[in-house]
Amino acid sequence: MPCVFARTCLSLALTLAVATGGHAASHREAPLIALDPAADITDVYAFRSWEDPNKVVFILNVIPGQEPSSGPNYFNFDDQVVYDINLDVNRDGKADDIVYRFRFKTELRSPFNDLPVAYAGVDGVSGLPPAIRDLDGPDSTGLGLRQTYTVTEIRGSRQRDLGTGLQVAVPSNIGPRTIADYEDLTRRGVYPLNNGGRAFAGQRDETFYIDLGATFDTLNFRATPPILNVGDDADDSVNPFGNDMFSGFNINTIAIEVPIADLTNDPKAVIGMYASTSRPRVKLLNEDGTSRTGGNLVQVARMGNPLVNELIIGTGQKDRWNAAEPEDEARFLDFYLNPRLAAVINLAFGTQFPTSGRTDLVAALLKYPGQDPNACKKDNLCSELLRLNLGVAPTQPADQKRLGILAHDAQGNPTPDPAGFPNGRRPNDDVTDIALRVVAGALLGPVPTLGDGVNFNIGAPGSNLTANGIYTVFPFLPTPHDGRNRRHIDCDEDGANPCN
Repeated sequence: MPCVFARTCLSLALTLAVATGGHAASHREAPLIALDPAADITDVYAFRSWEDPNKVVFILNVIPGQEPSSGPNYFNFDDQVVYDINLDVNRDGKADDIVYRFRFKTELRSPFNDLPVAYAGVDGVSGLPPAIRDLDGPDSTGLGLRQTYTVTEIRGSRQRDLGTGLQVAVPSNIGPRTIADYEDLTRRGVYPLNNGGRAFAGQRDETFYIDLGATFDTLNFRATPPILNVGDDADDSVNPFGNDMFSGFNINTIAIEVPIADLTNDPKAVIGMYASTSRPRVKLLNEDGTSRTGGNLVQVARMGNPLVNELIIGTGQKDRWNAAEPEDEARFLDFYLNPRLAAVINLAFGTQFPTSGRTDLVAALLKYPGQDPNACKKDNLCSELLRLNLGVAPTQPADQKRLGILAHDAQGNPTPDPAGFPNGRRPNDDVTDIALRVVAGALLGPVPTLGDGVNFNIGAPGSNLTANGIYTVFPFLPTPHDGRNRRHIDCDEDGANPCN
């Protein structure tokens, strides 16, 4: 049940969260959620699986900007946060047809309640547990702080537990002495579901690549104007002038893969989705004077299309936007029709991109194909959802184009990849460059090849990777950087561009 006074309840929920402390975040798109990293949604993905095209994948990331060496307390999901993936499968703009809900439970296992660390393991040393090789059983004794989770499918008033047994979140990648083989541990953390799907929760590499500091230094890109030449723009394996400021950082991932037939009888349906995090909205007092949280849930963050709250919604409305339901997007329509980012680009670079009457943005972000972008009505809602056409075949990793439908070859000839954003979103889609061009008017006519100069996820560790950092197997995000050997590929370093 949504909270009536959204901002008040959001503030209360986050006040409770902040009281427990938190780590710094980088996808800090709204003032209040920046204080609550465990509920801060960094990225959301929806795409047909290229491992099994009969299935669709939904991914939700939280806890942004994780420095891998941040011990002794690392990064965990929050037992008080409800993590939801919300689906609209009948095109009415309300993503309440199917909900996949993840909830976590944290346990501190003996003897770690008496030790100064929560994880420890080394082979061949008497008195210490062996290196962590499993999530349960004798080879998991070094996993002192362990999180288990449930996956619940909600369809109206009906709820179904999708689990087939114990499900354990894969812990942070502390280092090779403590965790003997992190990639094998990841495989052990992929669990079958009783609907024919599978689930994963745990730490992964931060796959969102962007010259973050340059972007938010009032569009102070490392090329002026920030336009890639045609050849560089077509090359998904070279960063022409930007620096990936998320290099070497991790995030926490929730991933679920489900059969398309379990969602809809129409294999060519266009579905909508968004992810949300919620907290209990009230603080209750026990008889002994201690407190607990309870009551109805209040939504504290949501995400469908990438970068909407960061680059489209005005700062004074960002927290209210996070607490609102996507089908209420008419309340924020002015930000789409009159994009402030386009005006800022024009002022910064002397361009003349359209800044008003932008029904093209309404059509792209708030409507299903064929719906009228000129009105927000009960039977034609303006609803901010990430939309996925299930009838479009997935593209294999080696053939994926970061620019999706805007992709082209080195001569500028169109080579579109229809399986990428804005048709859903895959982890390696370059939503920064696509968003810049769409805001500039790419859906209305030709625009320059705007970009931040970062074309791929540099420095991704582990195996199962393409040359430009696409992780080819479920959960489709690369192995996280370990705390002992992590490296941030910063500007002016070997393999990176100058700081200039």
